[in-house]
Amino acid sequence: MKMFRKIHSFLQAEDGPTAVEYAVMLALIVIVCLTAIQAIGTNANATFNSVKGKLGAGS
Repeated sequence: MKMFRKIHSFLQAEDGPTAVEYAVMLALIVIVCLTAIQAIGTNANATFNSVKGKLGAGS
C-alpha cells in the first residue's frame, strides 16, 4: 500500500514549468526563428543576384 500511495501522489503532483523555463524556451524559439529568417534571406539574395547576372546589364 505504501508503494501505491507514493505512485498515486507522484501522478497527481503536476508542478508546472517555472517562469525561467518559459524564458529559456522562448529564447530558444527566437534563436531558431532568427536563424531560419537569416538563411531564407541569404538564399533569396543569392537567387536575386543569380537572376540579375543572367539578365545582364540591361538594355
